[in-house]
This record gives sequence, C-alpha cells and structure tokens, in this order.
Amino acid sequence: MTTLVPVTYKGGVYRHDEIMDLIDDLGGYVVQKHVMAQDVVLQSFVPRDDIELIRAVAKPLAGQVTEAPLVGTEIAVVSPSLEIHHLPHTSCDIAEYLRRSGAKTNMVGLARGFGKRIANLNDEERDVINEHDLAVYMLGNFEECIQHKFPVLRRGIHVPIVVTGAPDRETLMRIIDPPVEGYVGGIGRIMHRFKRPEELAKLDELVDEVSRVLDARRDVLAKDPLSVFPPRLMTIIEEELPEVTLLTHPTPVTVQMEGLRVKLPYEYYAPEIRSLEVTEGVTVGDIAEVTPSRMRNYILIRVKPFSETRILV
Repeated sequence: MTTLVPVTYKGGVYRHDEIMDLIDDLGGYVVQKHVMAQDVVLQSFVPRDDIELIRAVAKPLAGQVTEAPLVGTEIAVVSPSLEIHHLPHTSCDIAEYLRRSGAKTNMVGLARGFGKRIANLNDEERDVINEHDLAVYMLGNFEECIQHKFPVLRRGIHVPIVVTGAPDRETLMRIIDPPVEGYVGGIGRIMHRFKRPEELAKLDELVDEVSRVLDARRDVLAKDPLSVFPPRLMTIIEEELPEVTLLTHPTPVTVQMEGLRVKLPYEYYAPEIRSLEVTEGVTVGDIAEVTPSRMRNYILIRVKPFSETRILV
C-alpha cells in the first residue's frame, strides 16, 4: 500500500495547475489551495516515493516542496478569553504559525475562562474543542493559577492536549495532573507579536511538540486503519456535491485525521452525503457517522475504522 505523506508546495500561480495534475496522477490529494496575489500554496498528500519527482517538476517553475507535518489536521487554539486581559497577540501568532505548517486552526476564546474562582468550560465549548484533532491550551504566567484553573478547563476534553505557559516545561509537567500529551514552557502572556529570535524558536518548538503528539496518534490509527482516507472522501464530496464549490469559505471541506467538516447546512445536506457512493455498493453512511457539528450548523463526518466496518476503500 502506497504511503501518503503531507507536503506543501509554494510557487507562482503560473502553471501551478501542472503540479496539481501531477499530484492527482500520482494518486495524491490536494486538501487546500491558497492563492495570494501571484503566489499559490498547495497543502497536499503525496506518495512518499514521488516527492523527488514533484520537486524536479517544480524546480523550473521556481516552486518549493517542503514537508508539512500538520497538513490534514484541524487544531483548536484555546485561550481563557480573547480579551485584552489575556493578551490575544500570543493566540493569534500561534494560530497563524500552526497554519503555516499546514494545520487548519480555529481560535476558541472561553466565555468563563478568566479568574481562578469562576473559571469554567461550558458544554458548547467542550463539544467544539472535541471536534478537533488536538487542542493547544494557551495558559498564563503564574504557576499557581495554571495549577488551580487547568483541571476545570480540561474537564470533558478527550482529544490530545498540548499546554503552553510561562513556567518551564518541567514545572508544567509537575503541576498538571493527570498529565497531558504535550508541554511547551516559556510562552506566557506576551504584549507584542512574536518577532525576536528566541520567540520564533518557541513557535518552532510548539510545532515540533504538536507534530510529535499527532504522529503518535497516527501510529495508533495505523494499527486499525480508517475505512477510507479522509482526503479521498473529500474529493468524492467535492465531485458529487457542486454546492461545495460555491461556498466562500477558505476550506469548505476541512480534512481531519479521522474525518471531515463539511460547511453546508446539516438539515439539508446530511441525507445526501450519507447516500453518496464511495465505491461500488458502499456509501458514506456505511463507513462513517454523519452528525451535526456544534460549530454553526456544519456537518461533521467521522470515518469508522476497518475493525468496525470490515470495509477498506
């Protein structure tokens, strides 16, 4: 079975369709396309053995092909609030830096995340965070505050969590019990945008930590593979539902590690999506759960594993 790996292509708009056609011919998938003035960025999954071929084709076009470990993931960046009290500069910069590494990020500012005495997480916030592949919690400067508030802010969250805060990594690991999947110290409340070398190094450290946690999740999924690769299901939905191409969202169909978020109204399009044929005799409803998302009225698709369906497309 061909191993598909996440990569990013960056180059000019001119003749970029040749790269897209090549990725398609090699059995890969373009999961996101950004056009900015005369530049284009393609977030893709391509066969590992064909990366050098894509680089060779991209070279005359002055294009670059780089590994992007976060392509095909959706990450929640969670802050106690997005008000000035919690200095949203840090949350904005981290969300943007994760996007540059290929992730689709959503910022979640909690309604009651501030104050040791009243900090809380409501049901809607909990459900929205759990719809992501991973949550990055942006905590503050004080060890005592983190130790007191975090148990409440993580309650009911079952996706992997990476915690950031001003205390060093060892301190975060000591005060957080039970442990979470990842820790990055030295990132607290910063009153300006990340621009100093040591601050940018912290962002790189965060990307490495998030990548490590997601790679561990991929290893678990590989032991019981999904019935269909989510980017392939995305391609089928885009081909069979022309309404998707009319949406103005940057990512009308967002690829996740275990499924998709389709930004169409659930009540109108869920039955049609369930009946879409993935391969002969197999529909989306046979291999995936199609449920309403807590984010607006979108559609959330969770692909079932092979052990549950006995189908591998």
